[in-house]
Amino acid sequence: MRSRLLAGATLLSLITLVIPPLAAQEAAPPAATTGPAIAPAQEDKPAPYDQQLSRLAEILGSLHYLRTLCGETSDDWRTAMQDLLNADTASEPERRERLTAAFNRGYRSFAAVHTTCTDAARTAEERHRNEGATLAGEIAARFGN
Repeated sequence: MRSRLLAGATLLSLITLVIPPLAAQEAAPPAATTGPAIAPAQEDKPAPYDQQLSRLAEILGSLHYLRTLCGETSDDWRTAMQDLLNADTASEPERRERLTAAFNRGYRSFAAVHTTCTDAARTAEERHRNEGATLAGEIAARFGN
C-alpha cells in the first residue's frame, strides 16, 4: 500500500513537469476476458492502472528523447521515470521491466524518425506533454490517495 501512495505522489510531481492538457483523453475500455480466471503463480500482480502507466512510460521516453534532441540538457523526464519505477515497482521486477521497456520503446520510436530538432519534433513533444499531463492527472485522481 505504501508504494501505491508513493506512486500517487510521484504522478502528481509528474504533472508539475508538464503543461496542463488541452483536452482530457478518453480512458481505454477494459479488455474483455474469456474463460476461467487462473491466478498466475508467483507473478507480479498487475495494478488496475498498468495500461495507462505503460502509456505514460512511453510518453516519458519520447519526451526524454525529443527534449534532448531540441537542446534541453536536464534529465527531468528520465529522472521522473526512475522515481516512478522506484515508487511503484520496488518489489515487482516484472512490472519494472515492462515499464522500462515502454520507456525505451517511446525513446526509440522517436529516435528512429527524428534526427534533428524540427517543427514536427517540437509539435510531437508538445502533444506528448499534453497527453502525459492528462494521463498522470487521471491516474493520480482515480488511483492516488
